[in-house]
Amino acid sequence: MADPVAQDKAISGQPKNTVIADFDPPQKPKRNNFAIACSILACMTSILLGYDIGVMSGANLFIQDDLKINDVQIQILTGTLNIYSLVGSGLAGRTSDWIGRRYTVVLSGAIFFVGAILMGVAPGYGFLMFGRFVAGIGVGYGLMISPVYTAEIAPTLSRGFLTSFPEVFVNLGILLGYVSNYAFSKLPAHLAWRFMLGIGAVPAIILAVGVLAMPESPRWLVMQGRLGDAKRVLNKTSASKEEAQLRLDDIKEAAGIAKELDDDVVPVAKKSRGEGVWKDLILHPTPAVRHILIAALGIHFFEQASGIDSVVLYSPRIFEKAGIKSYDHKLLATVAVGFVKTIAILVATFFLDRFGRRRLLLSSVAGMIFSLACLGAGLTVIDHHGGTVPWAIALCITMVLLNVAFFSIGLGPITWVYSSEIFPLKLRAQGVSMGVAVNRITSGVISMTFLSLYKAITIGGSFFLYAGIAAVSWVFFYMLLPETRGRTLEDIEVLFGKYHRWKKANAVLQQSKQGDGDQNKTQVN
Repeated sequence: MADPVAQDKAISGQPKNTVIADFDPPQKPKRNNFAIACSILACMTSILLGYDIGVMSGANLFIQDDLKINDVQIQILTGTLNIYSLVGSGLAGRTSDWIGRRYTVVLSGAIFFVGAILMGVAPGYGFLMFGRFVAGIGVGYGLMISPVYTAEIAPTLSRGFLTSFPEVFVNLGILLGYVSNYAFSKLPAHLAWRFMLGIGAVPAIILAVGVLAMPESPRWLVMQGRLGDAKRVLNKTSASKEEAQLRLDDIKEAAGIAKELDDDVVPVAKKSRGEGVWKDLILHPTPAVRHILIAALGIHFFEQASGIDSVVLYSPRIFEKAGIKSYDHKLLATVAVGFVKTIAILVATFFLDRFGRRRLLLSSVAGMIFSLACLGAGLTVIDHHGGTVPWAIALCITMVLLNVAFFSIGLGPITWVYSSEIFPLKLRAQGVSMGVAVNRITSGVISMTFLSLYKAITIGGSFFLYAGIAAVSWVFFYMLLPETRGRTLEDIEVLFGKYHRWKKANAVLQQSKQGDGDQNKTQVN
């Protein structure tokens, strides 16, 4: 049996001989630049969604003016891309198991490219809706495949950092969309919105070219029996060859491949294209898989149900309700929203693996509850006053910025990190695609009802409602979501199955780790 001390040292790249230096504090593991580069390329698909969200916040003002459509049509136009993306996310699980993660990324970019061109040349409302349908399919593919690919290529110690990249790029896309709104706002209305939407084809082209430098996911390669190719990828994305071998052994075990099989190509049971997965995931799940599914779908639902899309998509209208009337001022304030959101998510990427998912998530949602309640109060005061209330306007602007900052530092990135890392290997693609489906349905409902909602219960009342939903989500997260930081993907399932009593499973894992540590000390002595 392999020496546990030697294995621990192999992962960190330290010498295997026991010397005085072995008792020094362990060195901080270095980040793998190649794995980071691969994650960045894969997450380019998320820019496509972010750009569409950001650009539609300003483009819908010009579309409504040019095409003479009403608020209900604007709601439908704005929100339906999220519903259309269900087609892409529904197909992405099986597609990625069939053609691989890498070529699914290419497919996502190609479909969005066509959709962006169609939207840019649309002569009327019907054709514009068709363009959004095509773009939505591409977005659905990208939303599902980015976190899956990144989670599967990332080393364990950097997984939170790298798997948060999709949300980083969504925020970067939103910021680019806001900047595009301001840049083209000086054009005539019939040209402004077409340029805003059509320019979204550019990142799709960059994605299609850049993906040529990406390797395939090592876990997908193992599922196809291509162990030699998988080992080469793991050697490039791990801190050492020893760590790469340990990762390969874990993946082989999860895929049901005997550890002693070490040929470049080995036979595997043909269950890697989705056959039987839905049965294991939905019809006859184990208690652990059922808990995982509830946690994943729940975090995706609450991410959108707490109203972030209403803030991001309709921020110009929120600022107008708060008393800002100038087009330029509304769009500039919206750019500030995108800037704050992007800075916050960049900060979050460095905290995920340092402080853990759970602590950041609960702190983030608590901040959202506070900011949404204060935003609702400020808008209610302005509504009832009828005139200009400077302090209330300042409060509303501050709370919008705080809301997107709190969201981006926790709930935003952790939703994608958490849901992509908790599913077992054979269920991961379909499980993540279900989470994306819930996410997009909820987002579509929120974005297609906001204007009608605030007309029915006032704009202040809408944000009080979102604050209440966020409060319910905090309880859900506290009760049902265990900490996953530092756990291997293949071991995380042990934490699930006991629901609100998950801390007992965590205690067992801690005791096991302590037992291994005591054994290591005995062998050193």
